[in-house]
Amino acid sequence: MPTIQSIAGQLEPHPDVALVARVRDGDVSAYDTLVRKYERQLFRIAQHITQNREDAEDVMQDAFLKAYEKLEQFQGNSKFYTWLVRIAVNESLMRLRKRRTGRMVSIDEDIETDEGSVPRDLADWAPDPEQNYGQAELAEILRKTIQGLPPGFRIVFVLRDVEGLSTEETAETLGLSVPAVKSRLLRARLQLRERLSRYFHKKKGLMETGIVK
Repeated sequence: MPTIQSIAGQLEPHPDVALVARVRDGDVSAYDTLVRKYERQLFRIAQHITQNREDAEDVMQDAFLKAYEKLEQFQGNSKFYTWLVRIAVNESLMRLRKRRTGRMVSIDEDIETDEGSVPRDLADWAPDPEQNYGQAELAEILRKTIQGLPPGFRIVFVLRDVEGLSTEETAETLGLSVPAVKSRLLRARLQLRERLSRYFHKKKGLMETGIVK
């Protein structure tokens, strides 16, 4: 049974709503606050999609500019951040189209597979890999492994597991159904697990033979 506190929390508007209202009233500094609040998240998302730092910086700037120009279209039916991420994702995909000389790119690229494409025999995790590798090296391994995921899986994984959007917010941002997001997220996690397992097993074998120390 919902409590008074939980009901009050649901009714309380998100702080971004007040900032957006101030921007609409001509307070540019309020938009600067929104930019500072979300610029790092948008940059990370854009970099995961474009896999290029310069493109990610351009995407981030273009996304904030487009959001400012189209602020009147924000109806408040979703979080401002979710609306902003949707713009950033679209800008990132447009950037990829330009880079690939007109080749169409979408979040569905490279995932035209049936459910049987999910790896069935997953290698066991190496025991406590964090104990064998420093945090910096492990972070780099994870970054490269995430980049190796098919685009459709990678975008869902980044929004859901890296940036912490809910399943519903991820679906809304990408224009997908909730079941589609759950399916792609599961497959992304399985592929990520398999790729990491292969890497750790290979590295372990090299260490045992003395090739890598």
